[in-house]
Amino acid sequence: MNMFRKDRSKKFIIVNTLLFGAICFCIGFFAGGTVSFKDAVEDEHGEVEIKKVINLYSASRSQEVQFDRFWKVWDLVKDKYVDQPVSEVDMFYGAIEGMVAGLGDPHSVFMPPREAKEFAADMSGEFSGIGAEIGVRDGQIVVIAPLEDSPAQQAGLRPKDMIITINGEESQGLSAEQAAQKIRGPKGTDVELGILRPKDEKMQKVVITRDDIKVPTVIVKSLDGGIAHFRITYFNKDTYRQFISEADELIDQGVKGIVLDLRSNPGGFLTSAVDVADAWISQGAILQETFKDGKQQTYMARHEPILKDIPTVVLVDGGTASGSEIVAGALQDYGIGKIVGEKTYGKGSVQDFEVFPDASALKLTIAKWFTPKGRGIDKQGIEPDIVLDEMFVLKEGIGEKDSTTPDDYRDLGLEKALEILQ
Repeated sequence: MNMFRKDRSKKFIIVNTLLFGAICFCIGFFAGGTVSFKDAVEDEHGEVEIKKVINLYSASRSQEVQFDRFWKVWDLVKDKYVDQPVSEVDMFYGAIEGMVAGLGDPHSVFMPPREAKEFAADMSGEFSGIGAEIGVRDGQIVVIAPLEDSPAQQAGLRPKDMIITINGEESQGLSAEQAAQKIRGPKGTDVELGILRPKDEKMQKVVITRDDIKVPTVIVKSLDGGIAHFRITYFNKDTYRQFISEADELIDQGVKGIVLDLRSNPGGFLTSAVDVADAWISQGAILQETFKDGKQQTYMARHEPILKDIPTVVLVDGGTASGSEIVAGALQDYGIGKIVGEKTYGKGSVQDFEVFPDASALKLTIAKWFTPKGRGIDKQGIEPDIVLDEMFVLKEGIGEKDSTTPDDYRDLGLEKALEILQ
């Protein structure tokens, strides 16, 4: 889901499964011997002794790793848990999931085989669900962006909506992948979401009928005055090919201006986003990645900048994330057109997606992104050159309860872009 991976073949690491399991089980657990909790915190009279509680807490925060604690818990669960037999497979995967969750990074997730398969299907651009990119912000599941013409968009979901419940169950504490798994389902079935909007005080329940989702990545409309409206909804492996084909055709037709609409674009493949930005940038850096050791990888312009001389306005909002922030940030740094709209989401990190022999996978943050001028994207976002407090308002004479389609709204972002270009 709120994920962004390199466009390259999945890596398959051949390891001994038992050895891999032993290593993964053991990392990240606190040290110390097994003691009775009562003995550890009570005095000889059976009263809780505060000093002992403090000492126990301090001992539990040890920075040393002793693997025997993990195996002790493993054996106790197998021997004493009330519902036997326990599933060692579930315990195995659960242990690894917990280890990665201990990083405190919502974008780093271990996926058992079924979740990994669903994630791969999402990245292919075809899946069954409601069609919304979701993420985690301050521990809460939020909508990053509903996809174009998806059930989520038709049901009225908006960027920044908080998903409080999924089918009546609280979503607090779930990872984005876990929430997505609960929201997905067969075509034609319903899912009920409890939605809380930033300015609302009361949660509203929204029932959405799932459907097969096919993400239209590039949508182009010709507007008056020779202006082209490029809407990029997502960056997949075919986005650049579709984009450049449409751009070539528009150039042949004498296009005079471009509105690059990246609103509610949650990201996608890194190289696709870099290549799209390259259509405007003649030379120099488009993106900088910084890794844990301080080393950097710079993505340079390498294609013919066929759009560099065409006036451009870029539309962004709070659902503009990841790859779309790369494009907006690069064009802003080079002074190519105006960035118009709302501050973007601020998802500027790189996740490596590694598949293991059992079909499980690890999505792990390995680097962070910076614009050509060195501005950080992660948790900061891109500030527009021209800020709009609202992107859409109801047309005159239409009440909120009467509104059922996007056609009932004025697009203030697009209106501003046309004003700039004309």
